[in-house]
Amino acid sequence: MNLRRTLATFLFTTLFVGLVAVGHQVKAQTSQAASPASFTQTEPANDETNLDTQLYLLIATNQDVDDTKLTAALEPVVKQLRASLPFKNYRLVATLINRVKNEGRLNLKWIGGPLFASASSASAGAPSFNEFSVNSVKLVRDGAGREYIRMDQFRFGARVPIQTLQTVASTGAGFPVINYEPTGLGTDISIREGEPAIVGTLNVGPSGDAIILVMTARRTVK
Repeated sequence: MNLRRTLATFLFTTLFVGLVAVGHQVKAQTSQAASPASFTQTEPANDETNLDTQLYLLIATNQDVDDTKLTAALEPVVKQLRASLPFKNYRLVATLINRVKNEGRLNLKWIGGPLFASASSASAGAPSFNEFSVNSVKLVRDGAGREYIRMDQFRFGARVPIQTLQTVASTGAGFPVINYEPTGLGTDISIREGEPAIVGTLNVGPSGDAIILVMTARRTVK
C-alpha cells in the first residue's frame, strides 16, 4: 500500500515539474520571438544617385601641333603637367562623357582617330583601338567626413599603331609596316567631386609622346 502511494506521488511530482518546465520554455520562446532585436534588418532602399563622369585623353608631345586649345576645366591640370613633364605641347584628342549609377560599373570600347600628329609617319592616319572600364564607382567619405568618388579597378587600354621598317631579303629594299601594340594602365583611385585628377601617363611611340589620362566625376544634377 505504501509502495503504491509512493509511486503515485513520484509520478505526480514528475508530471508537475515537466508541465512547469514546458510552460517556462514556451513563455521564453514567445518572449524571444516578440523581441524587436531578433528581427532581421531589412535592406536599405536602393541608392538611385547617378554620377556624370568625364575621361579626357591628352597627348603630350614635343612636336608642333595645329590645335593646342584645351577646355577651361583642364587648364589647372595642364599647368600642373608643365611643371613636372618636359613636353612642349599638350592637345586633347578625346573626351568621353558617361553616366553611371552610384556603386555601378562602366565599360567602354571604341575606335578612335589617330593619336599622334606626325605627318611624316605612315601610321599618322591609322586609327587606335581603345577600352576603358571601372568595376565600381562609389561615393565615399573619409575619416574627416570629406566626400570622395572612389573608382575601383580603373582600367584603360589602347592598341596604337607603330611603324617599323620591313626589309625584303632578296632586294634589300625596305618598306614601312604598321603593327598595333597594346598599352594601358590599371589602378584604384579616389578623386574629389568635380575636380579633374591626373590618373596616369603612358609613354608610347618612338617619338616619346605620352598619353595622359585625366578623370573627373560629379553627381548628376536632377
